[in-house]
Amino acid sequence: MTDVKTPEDKEIGAAVSKPGKPIAWPLGIAGVALLVVGSFLSWSYDSQILNDLSLNFNPGGLQILAILGAVLSLVLLLAEKGPLTKLGTWLDATLGLRMLGTGLALYMVLIVIAIGTESAGFINVNPGGYVSLLGALLLAAAAWMLPLRQLRDMSEARLPGWFEILAIAVLMGSILYAAAYALGLQDAWSFILCLVFIAVVATALFRSGALSWIGHVAQRRKRVLTLAAFVVAFLFPFTQNGSDANMSIANQVLIFSATAMGLNIVVGLAGLLDLGYIAFLGAGSYTAAVLSQSAFATVHWKPPFLVVVLLGACVSMILGLIIGTPTLRVSGDYLAIVTLGFGEIFRFTMGNLDGNNGPNLTNGPNGVPGIPDLKIGGFNFGDSHTLGPIDLGRFSNYYFLLLVLIGFVILVFARLNNSRIGRGWVAIREDEKAAEAMGVNVFGLKLLAFAVGAFLAGLAGTIKAHQDAAVSPDQYQFIESAFLLAAIVLGGMGTIAGVLLGATILKLLPEKLRFFSEYRLLMFGALLVLMMRFRPEGLVASRRRQLEFHEEDEELADVVEEEQLVTGEAK
Repeated sequence: MTDVKTPEDKEIGAAVSKPGKPIAWPLGIAGVALLVVGSFLSWSYDSQILNDLSLNFNPGGLQILAILGAVLSLVLLLAEKGPLTKLGTWLDATLGLRMLGTGLALYMVLIVIAIGTESAGFINVNPGGYVSLLGALLLAAAAWMLPLRQLRDMSEARLPGWFEILAIAVLMGSILYAAAYALGLQDAWSFILCLVFIAVVATALFRSGALSWIGHVAQRRKRVLTLAAFVVAFLFPFTQNGSDANMSIANQVLIFSATAMGLNIVVGLAGLLDLGYIAFLGAGSYTAAVLSQSAFATVHWKPPFLVVVLLGACVSMILGLIIGTPTLRVSGDYLAIVTLGFGEIFRFTMGNLDGNNGPNLTNGPNGVPGIPDLKIGGFNFGDSHTLGPIDLGRFSNYYFLLLVLIGFVILVFARLNNSRIGRGWVAIREDEKAAEAMGVNVFGLKLLAFAVGAFLAGLAGTIKAHQDAAVSPDQYQFIESAFLLAAIVLGGMGTIAGVLLGATILKLLPEKLRFFSEYRLLMFGALLVLMMRFRPEGLVASRRRQLEFHEEDEELADVVEEEQLVTGEAK
């Protein structure tokens, strides 16, 4: 079996022999110095722009981000030539520096544009902004003058256990800080610039190989990574200063993530295209709503919440079996059409159960508003609680409950993925005929995938009904199913971290980018097109799918080379 080379490997191999220019390293140091000095000076004459960047020697948030980028650039420069050259034998400092320098230049250009457009013109950009812009441009130019080097396999980089655990802790802490800072930004330009900076740093770390090393460490220390992730998630409400708006967004992200994880079983593992999956979330929500003792509920029975959760999940699972039994004998586009129809049937049915067009069960198009808050024991989720100097409001209470839910959903997905059932699903996804020939119960496993995915969505729906305090048919439109599917494709089919990341991006951005109004869907479409072009395996691809795409690239390159040889174009 031949070794599979990634595009990065080919780029490095082609450029190993190219020497760098002697002026590159000192030019990069000068760029770092100018970027830092300019960040300590005033960038804007108007203090109302970009959360006040008008003070000298008192950097604002965006200026601090620029300083952090300069410090990271300095580390990569010293890894290329200086006291950290040993680090440079493992990391590709040049590739990382190229991305970081180019990204910081783009970051500074956008800041200058933002100041100029938000004020009366570019005359309101103070000298500090131009000094930092010049530093970023010098850094980018220097990075492209540095030579590329042949790297070693990052899986061989074994460091002491305490250092690897510390690296995981630093990574999780950085994620917590970045999430808290980004959610706290109310200014549109500030939020966009923060996202640009985070994307630049993440891409630079990926290109340098640092994230690859973190990935190998995460594989070796899965328990430490899982514990650190849940600690960070638990601490998140304590960073929001009692902000109900931000905690509401966080709750929607968790509900969306739990639902997407259930769909990941159907699409990511079993390879079944479901375009009506949002109906299972709605079934769980409506079950909880009609049993909630709301003034608009039509069923006057209030069982304990645990019973409601199980009933909602079971109702969704039964719907999954009902839709799956007759339709799973078709596949591909036909299955997508059938599931799309099921999602629309569910929405219209909930709107017709109003006592006129059908039995009075769901209050028709008006839905069931006024759903009371949960009460588990003596704990009322609608009350505010004080923990030391921090106030935890209603949404924070639901957040902790949703953390328990997402933990359970991840556990179920991970256990199934690593089981014989999960391997059967993957076999069906790869080649249904071959799997059936090898004795896999194709129909039974497909039906199980629908049932388990619907069950998990029903669990999320029961909590969503109480957290939103209302349910209505228009909450479960086709576009929501499309977003769930997009989260899986964007994050990485069949993975846990990828789906969580994709769900977070697709649920967070619409809430924070409301100033773009109708252009939000256009942005999402463009994002998916770019993903399919440059990283079709997703942001966090499974090893199997990553190898598949790289093998396809290698085969395509071989075909092109053969055609060139035949036509006499190859040298």
